[in-house]
Amino acid sequence: MSASAVFILDVKGKPLISRNYKGDVAMSEIDHFMPLLMQREEEGALTPLLSHGRVHFLWIKYSNLYLVATTLKNANASLVYSFLYKIVEAEEGHTAVYKASTVLACAQELKGMKDIQGDIVLTSDWVFSEYFKELEEESIRDNFVIVYELLDELMDFGFPQTTDSKILQEYITQQGNKLETGKSRVPPTVTNAVSWRSEGIKYKKNEVFIDVIESVNLLVNANGSVLLSEIVGSIKLKVFLSGMPELRLGLNDRVLFELTGRSKNKSVELEDVKFHQCVRLSRFDNDRTISFIPPDGDFELMSYRLSTQVKPLIWIESVIEKFSHSRVEIMVKAKGQFKKQSVANGVEISVPVPSDADSPRFKTSVGSAKYVPEKNTVIWSIKSFPGGKEYLMRAHFGLPSVEKEEVEGRPPIGVKFEIPYFTVSGIQVRYMKIIEKSGYQALPWVRYITQSGDYQLRTS
Repeated sequence: MSASAVFILDVKGKPLISRNYKGDVAMSEIDHFMPLLMQREEEGALTPLLSHGRVHFLWIKYSNLYLVATTLKNANASLVYSFLYKIVEAEEGHTAVYKASTVLACAQELKGMKDIQGDIVLTSDWVFSEYFKELEEESIRDNFVIVYELLDELMDFGFPQTTDSKILQEYITQQGNKLETGKSRVPPTVTNAVSWRSEGIKYKKNEVFIDVIESVNLLVNANGSVLLSEIVGSIKLKVFLSGMPELRLGLNDRVLFELTGRSKNKSVELEDVKFHQCVRLSRFDNDRTISFIPPDGDFELMSYRLSTQVKPLIWIESVIEKFSHSRVEIMVKAKGQFKKQSVANGVEISVPVPSDADSPRFKTSVGSAKYVPEKNTVIWSIKSFPGGKEYLMRAHFGLPSVEKEEVEGRPPIGVKFEIPYFTVSGIQVRYMKIIEKSGYQALPWVRYITQSGDYQLRTS
């Protein structure tokens, strides 16, 4: 069982638009949502799952809107939340209130909840953002017809159906604020087993671009000990291939190497692997082959996680000297602890400073430093940071004669960076086979990128 109805509410909780899919939950139940949410918020016990009697509200907040799905017991909460995020989330900078870990923890409240099925509705495009540049109350009011049409096509009897925006645009088109419909026929992709790819696609030059992107999450305490260390990776594809090709991707997967009796020295053990719906999961479970017919254009093929002890790629040491009623001096040393042939680009080191500091002066051995008073931070920017190098930044600030008491501890130093042609885990694309009945030759291109995720170092 999945969603009974879906509502889009304004910031005050007033329904803007809704779609009743099953008729087993009264539409008037939504009137209880906002009072319940406000009550939980006052109690400090707000969760992404709210219940009123036998009815459960699964909700997310996006911009100035609430998206709410109502359901009875035995619902697949993971499926419902994946669906809600899928239809609204436009870009990385816009994230809804709750992420998956919180959602899944709270979803256990649903009695008789089914097993989590995380590989459902995991395509890479966001539906509403393809039709409206900004999803806000005004854009919903201006496009009621299109929103109703989308809600009809996105879900059937409470279960997500076609959620790929490229496929939806074949028969739901937009001109200004009006909806145009094509000929009265069902697009082949809806009845096709490969619903994420249209037939008859043609390119003069057939190419596939593969991006292997790894984000490093790191937390180091003031003593220099690593408290948290993990790698979150994704493999993204940009596909320009004619026809209905079948692709096979080979990685240096440790489980595969064990199955085939190869040396495990240069292999990687992947955890929490999630695939796009196009991947044949049964074949992967059987022989670890990643085989699929890809969507056209950009999409995320898979994501993975590695909980492993990562040596900090950029190590930061800081010394802060505070001269009472006078000034504060900060010395920050940054060292690249990755291979000498690699270079980190766009490095930004955010150093917290006292909120009452003024009159900043900086001296850097490389790059530039600027004071951001609204964030009480100094940002040291280094355009190019080669591996094995050490750089120094000194900052001098004046302090008022009446010293302000520090109520909370000092925030950690944050680091942003991107290292091309390099992966921390050592994952490699061993091959990409492209098979199409016409027999054309296609070129696969591979790019590796390591970047900072939540990368913080605490100061004493």
